Amino acid sequence: MAQFTRLEVAQVMKDTGMIPLFFSNDLELSKNVLKACYDGGARLMEFTARGDFAHEVFGELTKYAIKELPGMIMGVGSVTDAGAASLYMALGANFIVTPVLREDIAIACNRKKVLWSPGCGTLTEITKAEELGCEIVKLFPGDIYGPQFVKGVKGPQPWTSIMPTGGVAPTEENLKGWFDAGVTCVGMGSKLISKDIIANKDYAKLEQDVKNALSIIKTVRG
Repeated sequence: MAQFTRLEVAQVMKDTGMIPLFFSNDLELSKNVLKACYDGGARLMEFTARGDFAHEVFGELTKYAIKELPGMIMGVGSVTDAGAASLYMALGANFIVTPVLREDIAIACNRKKVLWSPGCGTLTEITKAEELGCEIVKLFPGDIYGPQFVKGVKGPQPWTSIMPTGGVAPTEENLKGWFDAGVTCVGMGSKLISKDIIANKDYAKLEQDVKNALSIIKTVRG
């Protein structure tokens, strides 16, 4: 059962401007990564469910967040069908992110008033997602399309809220390009939670990197 309404989730996405993306089968490591992101100022986490028994890790991680990290909004990414979306919502997912636009996922999430963000790559897909009730569209893979695509979409559809994922980096140049084009928020995975950070378990660096990224976003937004 979601702890936050879809409108609350959408507002936090807009306010903070960034969603860290992460997956590991290691629960303790996942807790440490989540806490570092939280201590760095992030208030959303997209658990990219790409491995066996991912739902078991997510369930425990969400319990940890509810108990220890007040205000942390847990969501799940890489969801590819309504059955998986329903499973993760039952485990406490507050938002569902998908790599593609699927109407069955939209129906499952809308039924429980849970925010869902589908991966779209054309204006037709974006429009269809909005017709199905999508608040914030995921542009994926972001690096293929770039900020110019976002700017092009926002011309005829200024109401469209876009979250690029893939190719977003925690640098001023990269983030300024995206936010100047009009994105609502960005999803950031390995360029923020790097392999080196995970290998070295350098959670202090991760906390600082999250702080820095959020500070850059605040600055480029003006």
